[in-house]
Amino acid sequence: MAFLIDSFLLFIAENILEQAEKELMNEDEVRHDLRELYEQLESGRITEEEFEKREEELVKRLEEIEEYKKERDEAA
Repeated sequence: MAFLIDSFLLFIAENILEQAEKELMNEDEVRHDLRELYEQLESGRITEEEFEKREEELVKRLEEIEEYKKERDEAA
């Protein structure tokens, strides 16, 4: 019985980890946010300072995603 519970908990943990990874490593979402950011700057809804700060964060996030995917692919 304990084995079944342990197996079930491991299954749940692996699924949570997989889902979190998909959400955190969603390159398309970050690119979408970056496009929206450019639109906000062009329309005057944000300042150049706000744009630069957020752009830096998003570009860094894209770099982290690319590095993660590269490392994952090399490990496979």
